[in-house]
Order: sequence, then C-alpha cells, then structure tokens
Amino acid sequence: MTATVPAKPPSIVQSLPEGAVILPETEDHAEAVEVLNAFTFGPGRFAKTAYRLRRNNPPVIAYNRICMAHGRLVGAVCFSRVRIGTARALLLGPLAVHPDYKNKGIGIALMQAGMAAAQVAGERLVVLVGDAPYYARAGFSHVPRGQMEMPGPVDYARLLAHEFVPGSLAEARGMMRADPDTDMN
Repeated sequence: MTATVPAKPPSIVQSLPEGAVILPETEDHAEAVEVLNAFTFGPGRFAKTAYRLRRNNPPVIAYNRICMAHGRLVGAVCFSRVRIGTARALLLGPLAVHPDYKNKGIGIALMQAGMAAAQVAGERLVVLVGDAPYYARAGFSHVPRGQMEMPGPVDYARLLAHEFVPGSLAEARGMMRADPDTDMN
C-alpha cells in the first residue's frame, strides 16, 4: 500500500495591504464578524441553502480566520462541518471582505490560512458554493454534476471542492447535511 501525499492549496504570492494581518478568529470576534457578514451580504444571505446548512451548526473556530487592518476587522472566513453521504467535509463560507478592501488579496489569504489549519488538523475535503474563477485561485474545482445534493435550491455549476486527501471528493456522494456533532478539533 502506498501512502498518498495530501494536496496543498496553491500558493499565491500576493502581499496584503499595508497594516493588514490575518489572525485566527476567537469568540471575541463573533459580533464583529456577524456585522461584517450582514454589511457584505445583506438579509438575502438567510435564504441561501449554504446559509441554512450553517444555521445551528457551530463554526469550526480553529480554522476560521479574520483580517484586521489598522485595528478594524475587514475580512473573515468561516468553516462549518457537513456530511456528504457518509463522508465528512468542511463547508467554507461565508467569506466576507469589506468593500473598501476588496481586490487586495485578503479573501484568498483568509482562505489559504484557514485551509492550511484544516489540512494540518487532518481534514480531507472542503466544499463551497461560489464563483469558480475566483475560488480556483485557492485550488477549488467543480464537483461533478449529480455527485452531491444540497437540501435546497443551488446552482450546481457553482458547487466547488478542494481535496486535501486525493480521492476524498470521490468518496463524498449524496445529500449534504449539517454535521454539528462531529468534533474533530
């Protein structure tokens, strides 16, 4: 039997804006992160299927990251646990960056930092619903159509995944559901 080497997210060499730093999220940041998400996505976020998977499904705080710039929270990424069939995975999102700091590399840096922590901890797979050209820069690719289902409306052309362990995407088949009781930290 041969050991497989986990896939790494592509390394993106892009500096953050002056004064910006990526940090682990703590419980003290929860209110500011929620304010940023509300400002960035508005009330429409509550109707999205991915949001419904996160409701009553606590975030995996060990992987969540924030971006502070000059003492102000300007970006945040969250991860939640899901099961797809019997396979465990992480659901990435929301990923929010304040409009004043968009297109400065913060979103990619947040994802990479959180995904690196998840990979080191032994996670196998991350999924999300999002814009393929953007998320491809962090190593995400399309989930084969029909492989996964979500418990509500979703544009399956936007369902993306990143494997830390080769073959983990193939194992993730069926309905995606929240997995709040799994504690892998």
